[in-house]
Amino acid sequence: MERPATRRYHHSPNTMRYRTTYAKTKSMRYTGHLDVQRTWERTLRRARLPLAYTQGFNPRPKLTLAAALPLGFTSDCEMVEFYLDGDPPSDEVETRLREAAPPGIAVQLVETVASKAPKIPNLVKSTRYRVTLLEPASDLAARVDRLLENETLPRERRGKPYNLRPLIEDLRVSESGTLEMQLTARPGATGRPEEVLLALGFDPLAARIHRSALLLEDT
Repeated sequence: MERPATRRYHHSPNTMRYRTTYAKTKSMRYTGHLDVQRTWERTLRRARLPLAYTQGFNPRPKLTLAAALPLGFTSDCEMVEFYLDGDPPSDEVETRLREAAPPGIAVQLVETVASKAPKIPNLVKSTRYRVTLLEPASDLAARVDRLLENETLPRERRGKPYNLRPLIEDLRVSESGTLEMQLTARPGATGRPEEVLLALGFDPLAARIHRSALLLEDT
C-alpha cells in the first residue's frame, strides 16, 4: 500500500515575526496558560490577520507565549510572539488586535522582531511581582529583613528539595506597603512568589499577586 503524500503548507516569502505586550486583567485571572494561548489564536483570526502556520499533517499557528502566568495572578507585562504571512505595519496590527481582544486582554504594544532572534521563552531571565496582602502585616518589613539574612531557604517542589534563597534577586516593601520582589526565571531555576510568601509566613491565598515586569536577556 502506498503511503499518502505528505501535506505541506507554504508561507509567504516575507513572513514577519511580531511581539505583543499585553495585560492580563482580573476577568482572565483564572484562565490557564493553554486557554490563554487558544484565546490569542482566536483573537488573531478575529482581527483578520494572516497568521502563519507550521507545516505537516497537523498545522498549528506559529505562536508562543513568553512565560506561563499562574492561575489567580494578574499582569501588565505579558508577551506573545507570532508570525504573519506578509509584513503588515506593526501599528496596524496593534490597532486590529486591540479591537479584537476579549475582555481581560489589553494590548499595549506590538513590535516586529528579527526572525533569527531567540524565541521569547528563552529570553526571560527574571520576573518582578507586586504583592498586596489582603490583611496588612505591621511586621512585614521585619519579616523581609529576617528572610534576607538567611544564606539558604530550604524548600520542596514536586517532592524535590531546593534552595529558594538564590532565586530571590530583590525583595522589599514599597512606600505604599506592597511587597515588591524580583525572582530568577531560568530553566531549572525559577522563583515563585507564592513560595516567597510561604517563607515569610503568609498564606498565598490571602494575597493578590501581580506580575509587573518580564526582564529579558539582551539580544
